[in-house]
Amino acid sequence: MFAVIRSGSKQYKVIEGEVLDVELFPTEEGKDAVLDEVLMIGNGDKVQIGQPVISGAKVTAEILGEVKGDKVIAYKYKRRKGYHRTVGHRQKRLRLKINKISA
Repeated sequence: MFAVIRSGSKQYKVIEGEVLDVELFPTEEGKDAVLDEVLMIGNGDKVQIGQPVISGAKVTAEILGEVKGDKVIAYKYKRRKGYHRTVGHRQKRLRLKINKISA
């Protein structure tokens, strides 16, 4: 069984027991989060698609904590001017473990 959820401005395909990193939202570590923006649920050859979300469907996930994402480097350069700037950034992410998908 799998589900497609929306968290923040991104969509994620999740299955039970999977660990994934999503955009940070306010919550407490060790608690359970209920993600109710379920866009699609699939179970074998049976697929249920929401318009835009499936009413009553939810995904329960355990919050494992905050982590930092990969480093993104922006390099600014202007030719013949001696101008070079390097800026790095690491986005904070929230690590979730998917416990239950209910339709």
